[in-house]
Amino acid sequence: MTLRLKFNLVLGLASCAGIALAAFLVYELLQKNAREEVLDSARIMMQSAFAVRGYTVDEVRPLLALQQKRQFLPQTVPAYAAHRYIGKLQKEYPEYSYREATLNPTNPADRASDWEADIINHFRNNDDAPELVGTRETPTGPSLYMSRPIKITDPKCLACHSTPSAAPQTMIDMYGSSNGFGWKQDEVVGAQIVSVPMSLPLQRADETFKLFIGLLVGVFLVIAVLLNVMLDFVVIRPVKKLSDKANEVSLGALEAEEMPVKGNDEISSLTQSFNRMHRSLANAVRLLDETGEP
Repeated sequence: MTLRLKFNLVLGLASCAGIALAAFLVYELLQKNAREEVLDSARIMMQSAFAVRGYTVDEVRPLLALQQKRQFLPQTVPAYAAHRYIGKLQKEYPEYSYREATLNPTNPADRASDWEADIINHFRNNDDAPELVGTRETPTGPSLYMSRPIKITDPKCLACHSTPSAAPQTMIDMYGSSNGFGWKQDEVVGAQIVSVPMSLPLQRADETFKLFIGLLVGVFLVIAVLLNVMLDFVVIRPVKKLSDKANEVSLGALEAEEMPVKGNDEISSLTQSFNRMHRSLANAVRLLDETGEP
């Protein structure tokens, strides 16, 4: 096995190990950043829904209080306003969604699906959990969801959801008296759930990962070429010249010219040592010839 082959074998193994380690670390980092990007979008949507709910309660509901006595207006319901706001957003971003899912809703459209019911039950069983984040597969790819519990903390909410007799008649006329009642103070009745698609951020992360690995492999290849060129000029050629000169001297060419010494590195030191050995051997042979000893 030649010196060049040994060098390239070690360099190749070290390069593969380095690329593999870098690929693992960069892939994990890009995936984490993609998830954080999606989570930031989910938090913005959630805070936007909170803002719309607060605006409805503080400014819209008081303006419609008189009309509410004659006819139930869904525009006074904070959840309705939040859904309408997200509905406008979904015209441009249909894969984004916001739900205020409940186990026993007044409006049947708000009834929790199976996976949403699991989230609600998680909050019911973990009263101190302020938030739940997870991913699930959808027909369009993986989607991240962020959810927060809907807990009855304001006694005013029970005016519409405790018993049918306590609820406004206009609401009973619209939704009936079968759903949305029996809620209790400090009870988790549902969850606010924001879903944001992960396909695009993950696709960008994969493209960045492939570009990084391509550049990294390219850099290692360039380094390998440069090291091989340097190895050839600095080590292999001088050693080959020394080997050829040693063969020449071993075959009896004691009067051959000495090797030129350039620089002060290890190869130069080896060349100097060879030249001294060459001179010493030539002097020893000359002395033997002069004394006539066999």
